[in-house]
Amino acid sequence: MTQHVGAALAGASRLQPGTSLREQVEESLASQIIAGMLEPGTVLTAPTLAAQYGVSATPVREALLTLQRRGFLEPLRNKGFRVTDVSLHELRQLAEVRQLLECPPMRELAGHLPESARAELQSLADEIVASGQEGRLQDYLSADTRFHLLLIDLVGNDHLTRIVRDLRQQTRLGGLAALSESRLLAESAAEHHELLALLVRGDGEAAEALMRRHIGHVPGIWSGNLEHGAG
Repeated sequence: MTQHVGAALAGASRLQPGTSLREQVEESLASQIIAGMLEPGTVLTAPTLAAQYGVSATPVREALLTLQRRGFLEPLRNKGFRVTDVSLHELRQLAEVRQLLECPPMRELAGHLPESARAELQSLADEIVASGQEGRLQDYLSADTRFHLLLIDLVGNDHLTRIVRDLRQQTRLGGLAALSESRLLAESAAEHHELLALLVRGDGEAAEALMRRHIGHVPGIWSGNLEHGAG
């Protein structure tokens, strides 16, 4: 499946000077794997990726090894790395755990968002919508992660934040690339603005329910599966 790698990387964000090349390559590849742009079974090699990113093989090799430790890749003897798969059953279990951890705190946060956090959350919600509309999936996933981790971080429990971050890193959203061409991605992106409005208004019950539905997209439309009422 290596023939798909070049096309996938063509839609990735360009690497920026002055920051860690290893981290940028890792984030780029992780985003493409999560979004389904690099499909399970795709073989990745450091020399090929280095040429496509326009960097040396060293930061690429380091990024591939880190992604292997994170479970995104598995090594192939003398052939590079292969993108791993996550079953629908696993995605449902991940979503269930996230709902248990992330939904109840919305009641606690409702009506108590600091002004500084509101401004940052609003900015991130704007970027989620804009990048989704423009098909910038790496930027979409980055802003989405920052939005949700900022909300959880406001609870003030470092262990909770770390667990949620780890759970998000295990998630795969294989239908996201295709979804970006439909209205459904725009609708789910807009839920971030709706959630923020409910939290500012102090409606904890509605905010918790919306977060539960939002995370339910993980094994649903974000993974290419139909949800009840999704049409």
